[in-house]
Amino acid sequence: MAKTEFEEFIQNSIENSKGVSYPVDASLLERLLVLKVSCDKLHPNPEDEFCFPDIGPHYGIISNYVSRFADNLKKGLPLMEEPLYIQKIRPRGYMLLNGHHRWAAAMRLGIKRVPVRIINTTKESDIRNVLESSDHDRRVTIDLDEVLFRKEDDPVVEKKPGILSFGIQKKPLRQGAPALLSALRRKGFDIWVYSADFYSVDDIKKYFRRYKVGVDGVITGMKKKRKDGGSMLSQAEQLFSGKYNTTLHIDNDMMLVTHSGSSDFEEIDLNCAPENWSREAINAVEQL
Repeated sequence: MAKTEFEEFIQNSIENSKGVSYPVDASLLERLLVLKVSCDKLHPNPEDEFCFPDIGPHYGIISNYVSRFADNLKKGLPLMEEPLYIQKIRPRGYMLLNGHHRWAAAMRLGIKRVPVRIINTTKESDIRNVLESSDHDRRVTIDLDEVLFRKEDDPVVEKKPGILSFGIQKKPLRQGAPALLSALRRKGFDIWVYSADFYSVDDIKKYFRRYKVGVDGVITGMKKKRKDGGSMLSQAEQLFSGKYNTTLHIDNDMMLVTHSGSSDFEEIDLNCAPENWSREAINAVEQL
């Protein structure tokens, strides 16, 4: 099947960037101040399904966005509800992390600038640096959104430290989480936190420093499929292979303990009242 003109444009953009562009971290000032970017400074992500030759753009989705954006413009409403998530790249511009179809729709409408949020993502080099600097052979894994971050109306949360809270700093933290993470660190665990959403790694680390606890590794956007069929999470697991003998995964109502090279596992029940979650988890860790 012949490629469309737009598909040719995508492939040419990818080819022109190959061996030239690479991701870099944006400064805090840039991430705070750059809220809109010209469409021509945004580059498609070669690891996104949008750019896969056998999948490619979904023109029905693009058309739906075109109609929605045109209607929003007529009504004087914001162009889109959520900004495009992007990552800074060298030598110039930004790479799309999420929102390829909305970007395509904006270009079809001739819109020059679109709302964005710049994210400093987890890079393979970041993971390698953590593993090389660590003397531990045990790790704990915890999902940020499903386990540690809570809803605004949740009554069992930590008091927010400091006065100013914005962005991710506004997210309530589960009560007892700082005590649990501190206990795990004392026990010699490397702490890895995960999220399917796109957060800046530096924002996550700063968030936990406000509670006087540290996390060793952060992996965000972990479910985003890669061109090789894997994901950032699967790539990370390959790097972890041979480093950690014991993995402790903590969920809302249970803890799962696994050991490298063994199919055996231990499941520990945490089915308790919310206010006792961290206490039960710490007691279980003490028994390991």
